[in-house]
Amino acid sequence: MFNDNSEKRKFERINSTVPLQYKKLKELSEGTVGAITQDVSEGGAKFLANEFLPLATRLVVELFLPAQPRPIKAISKVAWIRKAPSGNQYEIGNQFLDVGKDDKGQLAEYVKRTQEITP
Repeated sequence: MFNDNSEKRKFERINSTVPLQYKKLKELSEGTVGAITQDVSEGGAKFLANEFLPLATRLVVELFLPAQPRPIKAISKVAWIRKAPSGNQYEIGNQFLDVGKDDKGQLAEYVKRTQEITP
């Protein structure tokens, strides 16, 4: 279920708790589900979900970064999933597949700013 292949990461992750909303790409008519990230990078995010999401599930995600007028939108896939240490939640490793150029730039800037602040 979970394989820690951190040496394969293209982007450094930062610990960051920002609001996230997602919906399954195949169920766009359904409502969005809210979550909170645990970490973020230019290539993806880890978040807690109240439901099991199968591997490779395609999601439409919106990240609400601080001081941004609108959310970052991306199409992503579930790269890994594991049961959270407590409660009935799941940690979801989410890989961004398609992010607009402007959104990608804002995300990169946020990661860079946060890295500079965090020792």
